[in-house]
Amino acid sequence: MGGGNGQKAKMAREKNLEKQKGAKGSQLEANKKAMTIQRFVFLLVSAAPVECKVCMQTFICTTSEVKCREHAEAKHPKSDVEACFPHLKK
Repeated sequence: MGGGNGQKAKMAREKNLEKQKGAKGSQLEANKKAMTIQRFVFLLVSAAPVECKVCMQTFICTTSEVKCREHAEAKHPKSDVEACFPHLKK
């Protein structure tokens, strides 16, 4: 028959103990990997969204130049692409 909560907890403790024993390598390496992931997440979170200056529509920070140009040509054919998105000026 099935085990109770006590048996499940015991199995979980044993499994975690095996994982901890099996971990090889330097703690410094693990810390470096964690810092790299934290920096990447920080860059994603802190990146400002792109905004069309004509209609004030916002786009996610990873929007490509092509998508910005498509928006400007479709929504604002009379105005210049650089008027919509000043960061695209060359």
